[in-house]
Amino acid sequence: MTKGHYSLRVLKTSALATAVTLTLCVSVFAQAVPPAGAPKPQTPPATPPTAQAPAAPKAMPPAPPVPFPADSKIAFVDMNVVAQNSTAGKDASKKLNDFQSKKVGELSEKNKQLTAMTTRRDSGTGVLNDAARAQLDKDIDRLQRDIQFGQQNAQAEFQDLQNELMGEFQKRLGPVIDELAKEKGLFAVFSIAESGAAYVHPGLDLSAEIVKRLDAKK
Repeated sequence: MTKGHYSLRVLKTSALATAVTLTLCVSVFAQAVPPAGAPKPQTPPATPPTAQAPAAPKAMPPAPPVPFPADSKIAFVDMNVVAQNSTAGKDASKKLNDFQSKKVGELSEKNKQLTAMTTRRDSGTGVLNDAARAQLDKDIDRLQRDIQFGQQNAQAEFQDLQNELMGEFQKRLGPVIDELAKEKGLFAVFSIAESGAAYVHPGLDLSAEIVKRLDAKK
């Protein structure tokens, strides 16, 4: 295996995965849900705050093009720029945000049901008979478990979707980097984020070219 090929593989398996994971978005489905089996609250629980998807990261426009040094055998790529500015990266981010919004909405509705049931139980002193109160307690416990399971399931599904989208993105991006490296006769292509370099000549940054070629390959 040549030095150039080795460097590209390292980029794909480490820098790419890290950059895309951070760029696409991180979901948090946890909400304020009383744990199953917890003591009955004496007052109605506060309505959980409306969960909102995190704001999409602001796109980082590629730097103005600078001629690539003709004698250079190395280059760099900013994976955040590629993921944020390429059509493939934007599409993946939208799919993740849409999934998150759907799941958060579902959990919010169940939390509203839980709040209503708990309020009914705690305000029904002297109105509900023992059998009705016991049944309501069971329904509340069942809904608490359902919400907790829904949170865990949503997180797992989100992770699976993210892994799937990352895999698809990597399959499209890898050949573009290989193609560009071969055209320029490069020995290595490094990730700017992981190179540790204090300075990188603007002409060595291939991010804008990679975005352009990636978008051209539909």
